[in-house]
Amino acid sequence: MKKLFVFVSLLVVAALLLTACGPTETEAPTEVVTEAPTEAPTEEPQPTEPPAPALGTPENPLIMALAPSATTDTLIAGGQAIADRLSEMTGYTIQIVVPTNYAALVEAMGAGNAHIGWLPPVAYIVAHEKGYADVGLITLRNGADHYSFQVVVNAARVADGTFTVYYDPVTGTNTADAATALAQFSGKRPCYTDPLSASGYLVPAGFLATNGISTRAGAWVQGHPTVIKSIYLSPRGEICDFGTTYVDARTAVTNDFPDVNDQVVIVWVSDPLIPNDNVSFISSMPQEMRDNLTNALLELASTEEGIQLLRDGGYSIGGLAVADDTFYDEFRVFLESINFDINDFR
Repeated sequence: MKKLFVFVSLLVVAALLLTACGPTETEAPTEVVTEAPTEAPTEEPQPTEPPAPALGTPENPLIMALAPSATTDTLIAGGQAIADRLSEMTGYTIQIVVPTNYAALVEAMGAGNAHIGWLPPVAYIVAHEKGYADVGLITLRNGADHYSFQVVVNAARVADGTFTVYYDPVTGTNTADAATALAQFSGKRPCYTDPLSASGYLVPAGFLATNGISTRAGAWVQGHPTVIKSIYLSPRGEICDFGTTYVDARTAVTNDFPDVNDQVVIVWVSDPLIPNDNVSFISSMPQEMRDNLTNALLELASTEEGIQLLRDGGYSIGGLAVADDTFYDEFRVFLESINFDINDFR
């Protein structure tokens, strides 16, 4: 019995030893999940526009705008010849445009669609007040920097007694004052050029108004040569009864109407109180470019060849002189006296 007990005990011990030496279950190792490192997002470079070509280059030419106060064909031909010569002298590429009217000319300067402007006086004053343009040069005719307006009628209206002439072409003087000469146009229809034209509308209309003379609504025919043509074609007042232009706009239509001086007569001429047209530059033009253009134009006006180019340009220019905005101070006072309000055109 004792031997049996010992044997069983040995079996139990052996079993325990085998258990202790056998494999034990272990927890499966767990992987540590780590996020892969990421690069900080970078902004894609935005495309940048290349800088605009310099003003005055073939890619970005200077634009010279001409006042539509002469025939378009004459302005284009004469203006292009001046532009070409200036290009040779300065190295700038210059193109020309002829806006449809004075208001369009002013706005072209403001919009950057014109950089050099040959501006009539009232159009300049409006452009300057808007901050668009600064005067550089004043044009000269027969050495003068101011000019007169004239009142014209068809000769047939003089022959039939409708109108009386108060101007002596031989002496170049009037035989009556403005009140007397202009009174005959009460109730008559004028031909005017443009609402911003000094000699073609504003100043003569101011003379009529300040003398208490009321006319019919004007016919806006655009351009001084067109006023002369309209009067020529109105022997019975078909288009208008009288017209106002610079002195002497009849010369602009002699090719079309060789007898214009016989058929269109001057009734009365004002004193030379209107500033001539000018050469203006956009206010943002670099000073060096402005100086180069000014000097080139003055040099052009100092030669016979250059004077001929200017004379043929459409405005009968006989010279150029340096001017600044104070040149127009006296004319501004006159405009106020005839109730011109710059705010009407702002």
